[in-house]
Amino acid sequence: MPKRKGRLEEIFSKALYADDPKLYSVYYRDCDSLLEVSLPEFVNVSENFELIPPNRVMKITKEGRVLYSKKKPRI
Repeated sequence: MPKRKGRLEEIFSKALYADDPKLYSVYYRDCDSLLEVSLPEFVNVSENFELIPPNRVMKITKEGRVLYSKKKPRI
């Protein structure tokens, strides 16, 4: 049985291959701050998810609408 894609993988795949990636914003953790970049910039900065793993992605929006959101862990 083939492995099923997770929600985050589905959003990235659709955005990159079936939609306009410039419409998407990615919010990710960088040390203690939250950075916002466009999806094409995120793919470039993360070197195709090698430097910034998907588990650091906190939120993805498309034209202001939240498509994915991860709750901040309690410390």
